[in-house]
Amino acid sequence: MKNFQLVARSFLASFALLLSLFVVACGNDKGKVEAVNMLYGTDSKVWKTAKETSAAGDKVKQTDAQKQEELRIFANGNYTMTSPTESISGKYTFDQAGKTVTMTPQGATAGNQFTVETLTDDKLTLVGTSGAKLMLEKE
Repeated sequence: MKNFQLVARSFLASFALLLSLFVVACGNDKGKVEAVNMLYGTDSKVWKTAKETSAAGDKVKQTDAQKQEELRIFANGNYTMTSPTESISGKYTFDQAGKTVTMTPQGATAGNQFTVETLTDDKLTLVGTSGAKLMLEKE
């Protein structure tokens, strides 16, 4: 009986450890903002829209043109946003401590600031001043 209790206790401890590792591995990345190089990889990285929500949290239906938009962020502080109908280039600054990115289109005097809700190697979530969210994934 004593051996059974030891085996059962050992099994439960192992199961609890495996369960906690599974929860950590499958946890969501919301709130995780990693280093600036996650924005651009080694030289540049292309981001595509995975999902967009309104300030109220409602899903925004993407048009065919929006599904083809790409945001390319370069290591040198430049970015390019392309769609089937236009292309916008500019400069960005990233404040990791403040969890913000400011994107200033070429020729503009002021930039657009976004809160960076998530930044990992393959996910980027930007929140606009209105509260609307743009969830991007690495292409």
